[in-house]
Amino acid sequence: MGVVDISFVIPLKDEESTLKELYKGIVENTTPLNLSFEIIFIDDGSTDNSYKVLRELHKEDNRLKIIKLRRNFGKASALSAGFQKAKGNIIITMDADLQDDPREIPRFIEKIKEGYDLVSGWKKERKDPITKTLPSKIFNKLASLLSGVNIHDFNCGYKAYRREVIENLEIYGELYRYIPALAYSKGFRVTEIPVTHHERKYGKSKYGWERIIKGFLDLITVIFLTRFLRRPMHFFGGTGILFFSSGFLTNLYLVIYKFVTGEKIGTRPLLTLGVLLMIVGIQFLSIGLIGEMLSHLTHGRKKEYLILEEIGFE
Repeated sequence: MGVVDISFVIPLKDEESTLKELYKGIVENTTPLNLSFEIIFIDDGSTDNSYKVLRELHKEDNRLKIIKLRRNFGKASALSAGFQKAKGNIIITMDADLQDDPREIPRFIEKIKEGYDLVSGWKKERKDPITKTLPSKIFNKLASLLSGVNIHDFNCGYKAYRREVIENLEIYGELYRYIPALAYSKGFRVTEIPVTHHERKYGKSKYGWERIIKGFLDLITVIFLTRFLRRPMHFFGGTGILFFSSGFLTNLYLVIYKFVTGEKIGTRPLLTLGVLLMIVGIQFLSIGLIGEMLSHLTHGRKKEYLILEEIGFE
């Protein structure tokens, strides 16, 4: 099979009970669109019969393709493996637990046809316990404010992309949840649509509280990658100047105080704080300079821009 209209990229781990129903739902809701499609399931280290179920489905329909990873590498790695093999002009990602409704597929396609490059699902009425929904709301609000991308649900795995988007993004760690921010930083048009979200019918969630910590750390990474990757001195330098200036002014105050009052300042805790702030400031400035040198050395080795259209070239 050559290029197809739609590729479904679906990572999974231990979802044997949902796969047949999910496959049926995708086929039933995509076939009426009269578009060619493929379904790529990535088995991310399942220990149940998920792989066996997928092999049985593949024998019935060769549009269903399987990637089996050697062990559980995580969702980002599973998505990357699927993206590399996908041949669709439009790529749709969704979870394999049946919480994402295949009946939403036509709406994603319609939004892409309106000219958007990435359409993210918004689980407006989420069917999950508060232990998942509350942290998610906090992080989504924080991610929206810091990234400048005005969407409500970064965590939703139900998304549609133009092929150009995934070809120009490098996803690793837990960064898959912030794909909209990474795409927006490269100039792609990003939007979202409310989607139906179902309660989990089988199994249990693969994510625990450690996901919150990882999510926060990755948010910091995304902000740095999208704002300061090519100008690290703007981040480290600004912070360094703030610390150094605070320490300098603190010590200047103590020097003036000594000359005015004649009292000793050598044993005052404020002097120690001032010196410490200046040292920390110098360290931040040094890191910024090193970052600038590294950025200069790699400048030009990797394309930093994406061209939307060219006219007059042959």
